[in-house]
Amino acid sequence: MHAYRTHTCAALTKDNVGETVRMSGWVHNKRDHGGVLFVDLRDHYGITQIVADEDSPALPILDKIKLESVVTIDGTVKARADVAVNPNLPTGAIEVFAREVSVQSRADDLPLIVNSAEDYPEETRLKYRFVDLRRERVHNNIMLRNQVITSLRRRMTDQGFSEFQTPILGASSPEGARDYLVPSRLHPGRFYALPQAPQMFKQLLMVAGFDRYFQIAPCFRDEDLRADRSPEFYQLDFEMSFVTQEDVFQAIEPVLAGVFEEFSGGKSVTPAGEFPRIPYAEAMLKYGTDKPDLRNPLIISDVTSHFEKSGFGLFEKIVGGGGRVRVIPAPDTHEKSRKFFDEMNDWARKEGFAGLGYVTRKGGEFGGPIAKNHGTEGMEKLYAELGLGENDGLFFAAGKEKDAAKLAGAARTRVAEVLELIEEGCFKFCWIVDFPMFEYDEELKKIDFSHNPFSMPQGEMDALETKDPLDILAWQYDIVCNGYELSSGAIRNHRPDIMYKAFEIAGYSQADVDENFSGMIEAFKLGAPPHGGSAPGIDRIVMLLADEPNIREVIAFPMNQRAQDLMMGAPSIVSPRQLRELNIQLSQQAREAVSSGNAAEATDVNGNGASRDELGRDENG
Repeated sequence: MHAYRTHTCAALTKDNVGETVRMSGWVHNKRDHGGVLFVDLRDHYGITQIVADEDSPALPILDKIKLESVVTIDGTVKARADVAVNPNLPTGAIEVFAREVSVQSRADDLPLIVNSAEDYPEETRLKYRFVDLRRERVHNNIMLRNQVITSLRRRMTDQGFSEFQTPILGASSPEGARDYLVPSRLHPGRFYALPQAPQMFKQLLMVAGFDRYFQIAPCFRDEDLRADRSPEFYQLDFEMSFVTQEDVFQAIEPVLAGVFEEFSGGKSVTPAGEFPRIPYAEAMLKYGTDKPDLRNPLIISDVTSHFEKSGFGLFEKIVGGGGRVRVIPAPDTHEKSRKFFDEMNDWARKEGFAGLGYVTRKGGEFGGPIAKNHGTEGMEKLYAELGLGENDGLFFAAGKEKDAAKLAGAARTRVAEVLELIEEGCFKFCWIVDFPMFEYDEELKKIDFSHNPFSMPQGEMDALETKDPLDILAWQYDIVCNGYELSSGAIRNHRPDIMYKAFEIAGYSQADVDENFSGMIEAFKLGAPPHGGSAPGIDRIVMLLADEPNIREVIAFPMNQRAQDLMMGAPSIVSPRQLRELNIQLSQQAREAVSSGNAAEATDVNGNGASRDELGRDENG
């Protein structure tokens, strides 16, 4: 017999009744029924009920041992009585009568209870993550992640993609988020950078002639964290040669749709080949964001022309100054009290906006200050144009175009949530396309890249030489699902002459390009194919499939919101000897922070830079 087990805790059925078995696992739960002890034994695979009575030498040991201790049980499989069958367990028709028990490891008092759904502070859960991972929901999330990655890898391979690994230690790049830097002991004063994405290397693989590449790529970004971001994350990184934007879409849509269909638990998924293509300008107008949640049926409209000459002086002033007026419908709100509309206005102010105007309508009668000032005739004309009914309310977002769009987008989401309009049980994908190549930077008073500087401009060199830069679109696209951006991607600018011209428009010289991107620009001068790709974020995919609100719930060992590993104590203080070997001397501020134990202060000695600099951003947002 095997030293630890003949069967796992999910393997036994009625077919095994009468067999002598050996099982190992954690003591998940105990129930004392007066001389008869029931123990739920748990391993990675499942749970088996163990029984010990006064005739079993295992009883005194199991009775005293604490939960989460690890034991090995020798016993006989017995059928449960019909009334005791648990249909929710694969092993629910049997139990094992314990004849012997060996204690492999005794557990002390637990920092959190594994067999409970009780919520615990994140600090406790992350400090004792190895215990937290034993809990069913978290354990299932990590197994889902494994299954999703396995499925992604298989689907990419089936489409003819080859998996390659790119370097972890690379050079720092001036574009994108802040790098994590690694000092070099052999080259004093020089640093490696952990990859924010394998962007340049995967493009160089195309230049090297490999045609279709992918990898499950680890990426690192030293930026402020949110619920859907982590300082280290993984993405399905891929690149293709001799492709158009549509070729990229046709390659990745079956992969994403297939994975979501496989693990959606019965939720509907946008079919491959039917992901809507929404131009960036249309997305910003209709949804107020380039990450629209298509489960939300509300559509934003621009009604600026209605207020060019209006009795509402505030809107006239905004429109006269070049601003915009956007509206969000609130259908069938005639039975809502004034409080609902006032609370929406209060919400907008708490979010940092000046306020959210509104019009009420009940049985065709308009209400509210905007309706009073704009007049019944003007409101009826506005409602007719929007196709609104006699019991629909309307919210107004006014201001500079970007500000109005941002408020309207946030209000669209808020209104739909409050009115419970967001469709349940579905994953709705879309592509956001036709991003502007350039934008005007109000702060720097210059034209700059608006998204990814390495995208091919639509119209190529002719567009750069003949068009107003602010009218030029890029072959740049985002994959969005249920309001989450899964990744950015692009058809790359593979021609040095076009790249030099694009950077020139943004105020960068040929020397700047040669200095900052020497490896890539030199490679392109030696024969580069047209190519493009993307990099959907695996953590976000699993987060959506697991229906978790926080990305840390689907990562085995995540950091907290201050980028700290509470379990292993990272980032940690290193010895003076290690610093000397690396030719590093801490600043006075850092030394004081280390001596006082203030890790947050110690990690901020280089200042508070933005998460993206003047050259834009790369894959995966």
